[in-house]
Amino acid sequence: MGELIDKIKGNVNEAIGKVKQESDNPETKADGAAQEAKGKAQQLGGKVKGALGDDI
Repeated sequence: MGELIDKIKGNVNEAIGKVKQESDNPETKADGAAQEAKGKAQQLGGKVKGALGDDI
């Protein structure tokens, strides 16, 4: 179950990050890039949990 939750959270963070990067404000763009990276990391974590099992 943790695998699915991590993947969903990752997709949401990645999408929000991409939207923030469309802003004209440089600070918001930087926040968006960081949030997108966080989302990608969460998705990767979900894939690892799926491969190894939710016990990690």
